[in-house]
Amino acid sequence: MEEEKRFRACVEALKRGESLSREDWRVLLEGRTDERQEILAEEASLIRDRVYGKRVFIRGLIEFTNFCKNNCYYCGIRRGNQKAERYRLTEEEIMQCCHYGFSIGFRTFVLQGGEDAYFTTERLAAIVRRIKQSFPECAVTLSVGEREREDYRILKEAGADRYLLRHETANPVHYGCLHPPELSFARRMNCLRSLKELGFQTGAGFMVGSPGQTVDCLIDDLLFLAEFRPQMVGIGPFIPHRESPFCDYSRGDVKLTLYLLSLIRILLPHVLLPATTALRTALLGGREAGILAGANVVMPNLSPDKVREKYQLYDHKLTTGKEAAEGLRELKESLASIGYFVVVDRGDYL
Repeated sequence: MEEEKRFRACVEALKRGESLSREDWRVLLEGRTDERQEILAEEASLIRDRVYGKRVFIRGLIEFTNFCKNNCYYCGIRRGNQKAERYRLTEEEIMQCCHYGFSIGFRTFVLQGGEDAYFTTERLAAIVRRIKQSFPECAVTLSVGEREREDYRILKEAGADRYLLRHETANPVHYGCLHPPELSFARRMNCLRSLKELGFQTGAGFMVGSPGQTVDCLIDDLLFLAEFRPQMVGIGPFIPHRESPFCDYSRGDVKLTLYLLSLIRILLPHVLLPATTALRTALLGGREAGILAGANVVMPNLSPDKVREKYQLYDHKLTTGKEAAEGLRELKESLASIGYFVVVDRGDYL
């Protein structure tokens, strides 16, 4: 009975916007049960519905390069993966993706890729300007890794609206477990702060169940989110890639991922929270489960069919092979079945 009272008190404090201590977060994480998971999902859904209604925002994902200079231990497009079939989309191919996406209702385009030296800041800025000139009512989100503050400023001035840069873990020791020595936890955090200071709608995020992750690591993540207050948070279960050093590790816990989605929605009521592809890959019906846990964003793939299989951050990434229009119809039907609907909207942070 005392444990239940403590758990409930922590949830109520979170709902009131109060700062939780490490021990409060520990109570919430270690006290997870199926019943409490359902209660938190209901609370999170009520909060999300109060802010955004039953609307679900769609982002058109364009995976435009799988070249990457980095060698992150968890990633399938890491520099050291000699078996990866590398590609780059041309500017014209990127624009074709945008034209098609716009025609079927997308009003945000997400340019995502590895840290590819070919796509200099100037080249990326030119692409962003062209997208914004062609589709002035649309938002452009970039997810192209760590850059200098001046590079971010140039991209913002070119018209980029949002930037996704997962922090991966807010624990410096754990960060070192996931990345080679040349990648710095301090630099990652500095990049995130620069993005927010420059006026980007900024996205952070982490994998659930990554090798070396403990409850204390998750507490660090939640404390960081509470302090940094990003406009977007992307989380999904860790899924190993066969050509990575973590190939033999188990997948992250899907139920814990859903539980954390609910906690993050309660912590950050206005956050733009995706039901990620990794969640859908790891769980049949994962996208819908994510929405019911508090998410309000999905990111269908607008990349050309010829490259979708090549952008493999993890094994068995879900790529249906369907035209985006057909996939969008199915998405609308699926969300309608649980009481939500896709909107033609930029879907900005409120």
